[in-house]
Amino acid sequence: MAEPLLELQALDVHYGAIHALRGISIRVGQGEIVSLIGANGAGKTTTLRAVSGMLRPSAGQIRYQGAFIGGLKPHRLVARGLCHAPEGRGIFPNLTVTENLSLGAFLRRDAEGIAQDLEKGFKLFPILKERATQMAGTLSGGEQQMLAIARALMSRPRLLLLDEPSLGLAPTVVETIFNIIQEINKQGVTILLVEQNAHLALQIANHGYVLETGTVAQTGTGTELLRSPEIRKAYLGE
Repeated sequence: MAEPLLELQALDVHYGAIHALRGISIRVGQGEIVSLIGANGAGKTTTLRAVSGMLRPSAGQIRYQGAFIGGLKPHRLVARGLCHAPEGRGIFPNLTVTENLSLGAFLRRDAEGIAQDLEKGFKLFPILKERATQMAGTLSGGEQQMLAIARALMSRPRLLLLDEPSLGLAPTVVETIFNIIQEINKQGVTILLVEQNAHLALQIANHGYVLETGTVAQTGTGTELLRSPEIRKAYLGE
């Protein structure tokens, strides 16, 4: 099993009086794709927000690269190579595609490296190169999703948190996005993926976790979970 890059141990998160995560433990190995699946409200997005510093855990521990990071501010984590591409894309609609991408590198000072990574992003997402000077708000949903991922990559992450990258996209675009996620992973980026399309998410995952009402209900390799009768019935519509 790969060395853990990220470990959550007995993690609790509250939103006011709501107990959103209840003692969840998750392990993401170096170089892996780990998928979190579950119904709406199961705690998937909350997990990513806790890891990326947007929410403070009320109990338990988060370790990244061996260090405890629970409660650290998001920009401090980006500087350590942990980047979050949130659901809803979070792009800046009144800035161009290139300006959005440049903002992904806001903590970096290596102009040459930034220029190289910009080209790398355009190579990964050729459509963004065609749209380079266009306002991001005028892009299609799929193009905005590609921009959100490309922007996250501009910070040179070691760990990329992806929240619902396929949400609301046409099937052909979803296929493209998932191929690119695998390509990013092959380039050495570890990925923690939250995804409503359980079948696709488990197909590309080394490991998967099923969340139900803030707890881990089931875990296994992507292949094991795809074969599980309970998973097939609950999440794959069989």
